[in-house]
Amino acid sequence: MEPQAMIVAGFGFSTRAGDDSLRDALRKACKAAGIAAPHALATAQDKAPALARFAHTLGLPVHPIPQEALSAQITHTQSARVVAERATGSVAEAAALAAAGPGARLLIPRMHAQDRLASCALAEGAPS
Repeated sequence: MEPQAMIVAGFGFSTRAGDDSLRDALRKACKAAGIAAPHALATAQDKAPALARFAHTLGLPVHPIPQEALSAQITHTQSARVVAERATGSVAEAAALAAAGPGARLLIPRMHAQDRLASCALAEGAPS
């Protein structure tokens, strides 16, 4: 049996985002990728505590990504506001790529929750 690639859901979200926003963004990204669920969640290090409760309800680990790792990623989308605030085009995409590891590829660029308070992107890392 071949090793399975790790799929990470990266999140960017407002302080006003609740579990419903996070769930909606995740659902949209997973549906677009044709998967049931990721193996882990990731976000900016300072946002990780806010994502932990949601991750716990899913039984998934959270990978907090330091700012320097976020800004080192090449993202598909570019938000001028996010570039100014976070030095990356998309926190969701950068977090997913960074957590998925070296050689990761973006499966789904950021997808917004209907209320636009959260976004989710999926990245696939090399099998371990």
